[in-house]
Amino acid sequence: MSQPVLQEARPVPADHIRRWGAACLQALNMPAADAQLLADSLVQTSLWGVDSHGIARFTHYFDRLQRGSIKARPHYTITRTGPCTAQFEADAGQGIVVAHAANELAMQLARENGMGAVGVSNSSHCGAMALYTRPAARQGLVAMAFTHADKIAAPAGGTQPFFGTNPISIAFPRADAQGDGNLTEPVCLDMATTSIPWNRVMNARREGHPLPAGVALDEQGQPTTDPHAARALSPLGGTEYGHKGYALALMVDLLCGPLQGAKYGPHINSMFGNLDAPREIGAFFLVIDPLRFAGGPMLAQVVRNMALDLAAQPGSPLMPGDPELAHARQRGTDGIPVEPGLAEQMRVWSERLGVEVVA
Repeated sequence: MSQPVLQEARPVPADHIRRWGAACLQALNMPAADAQLLADSLVQTSLWGVDSHGIARFTHYFDRLQRGSIKARPHYTITRTGPCTAQFEADAGQGIVVAHAANELAMQLARENGMGAVGVSNSSHCGAMALYTRPAARQGLVAMAFTHADKIAAPAGGTQPFFGTNPISIAFPRADAQGDGNLTEPVCLDMATTSIPWNRVMNARREGHPLPAGVALDEQGQPTTDPHAARALSPLGGTEYGHKGYALALMVDLLCGPLQGAKYGPHINSMFGNLDAPREIGAFFLVIDPLRFAGGPMLAQVVRNMALDLAAQPGSPLMPGDPELAHARQRGTDGIPVEPGLAEQMRVWSERLGVEVVA
């Protein structure tokens, strides 16, 4: 029997998708500034090549906004709990919009007092964590961001999902090549503590793609490449070294769940399960002013020198986050690839909301 021919993605200019996304979000009663911030963030994520967290998530957010499990106009409660700390109660707001606001507060605290730590509670999915660490590092700060999610990953030694993908992002400022003291794009780690993000499974289900080997388990705890059979992801490190990713996921969950008065692991409301229930998840942002430390004045220059030293090594290794910058340059010119299944979802929502379709 012949295999079905998969249709190719069609490139769409980033600006077209930004305008479309913002228009759809405003049609769902989101304030214009928040709608534009969310649209910009999702498009930026896709420009980086992180398709699991980019424009493919528009329609999921539309659905939750329409159902009310994400509030279009939440009322935040921000409590300063110390010179360097604050708690941000998000009132079921849209996670990316919430996270930008919480991260800005952490940056402000760091400038004032050397360090800013902001915990977030009662929020929703906040996308790619580099959306928050990169802007802070562009301003000369060192930034860390964490969030957690519902049960997706099997713990090391287990076969059933317990923790989420629980990502970690850390970014450092980097001086530009001219050596004039200006900053360029930072060095940025942004990774899940699982082998792949669950959204990649959802994208594969939508488009009919198989999964890579060794990243997912089926209902019986056996490895599978069928996205429809996948019930759990493997922790980062796989069969032999998954204890490392599992331990990282546990620590991130403690930072973003119990520390924020929130649920953890299997007790968190499902992202793709009950769409009528708010997620009630947490996040944690830590920003440091490097000028408060011995190496601070030269930190960005040393990071630049480290990048040059690495590039001179055999194989020309890149710094973390640099492949995403190369993706962004290419997709900024060629457009963001929109796969057929996503294009159909966008068309349906365009008709539903009375917004001109772009893909």
